[in-house]
Amino acid sequence: MQSTEAPSGGNAEVRIVAASPEVARRVAEVLRRCFDATEQRSYPAGAEGGTHLDLTVDTTRPAEPARSWLESSRPTADGRGRR
Repeated sequence: MQSTEAPSGGNAEVRIVAASPEVARRVAEVLRRCFDATEQRSYPAGAEGGTHLDLTVDTTRPAEPARSWLESSRPTADGRGRR
């Protein structure tokens, strides 16, 4: 059952559904290189196979290259992102 509570502060709950555990782990690894993250939790995705992987990322503690991307995408005083 899914939680309806929003994550706290700058955290984001991420769900990855992939054909194999290896594919899900590769996507999770990319996210962990960009953001501080919790330990992943994986489950079978269904009768057809596949993997469902959950993790929580902390967007207030980005690593490179996410830091530069996040800083450049923040809205400016006129409401537009920096380009």
